[in-house]
Amino acid sequence: MSQFGELVLLIGDLHIPQRSVDLPDKFKELLVPGKVQHILCTGNVGNREHSDWLKSLAANVHFARGDFDEGISLPEQKLITIGDWKIGLIHGHQVIPWGDKEALSNIQRMMDCDLLVSGHTHNSSVESYDGKHFVNPGSATGAYSPLTSDVKPSFFIVALQGRDATTFLYELVDGNVSVVKGTLSKSS
Repeated sequence: MSQFGELVLLIGDLHIPQRSVDLPDKFKELLVPGKVQHILCTGNVGNREHSDWLKSLAANVHFARGDFDEGISLPEQKLITIGDWKIGLIHGHQVIPWGDKEALSNIQRMMDCDLLVSGHTHNSSVESYDGKHFVNPGSATGAYSPLTSDVKPSFFIVALQGRDATTFLYELVDGNVSVVKGTLSKSS
């Protein structure tokens, strides 16, 4: 455990090679083995090479099945406990309408988790609703989605310490990496 607590990479919707050639070089420079303890991937990686690359970055790697993950056996949803946090992991195509807070809240209640991680929209976000938290890491490659072709490449690193979480949103903006810090607290 680092001085920041347990570090968790939230990533997904790479769509390599279907919708994108590769991760941005600036992200590959940041995402190296030994920096995080856990990886939670919302699916739609696209190929085995990049799934294996994610597995090389940390000892604890979890995937959810995306709507384009064919020919591999992955769970539709997964519940992971890290420290004091119960984290639900889904791809997000099951959420109708996509990204809707009430629909996400329904899944969160069914999974009985403190934090629900979902993708599919390719838009990064952190939201709270009814005392629970929802994080969407966006698309790590900036792959287009059915909703837009203007997608900023993004991922999150979350530092979990006790009942508190510090979120770091990494986005590629005009060729530079932008980092936005936020905080979440687990409700009683």
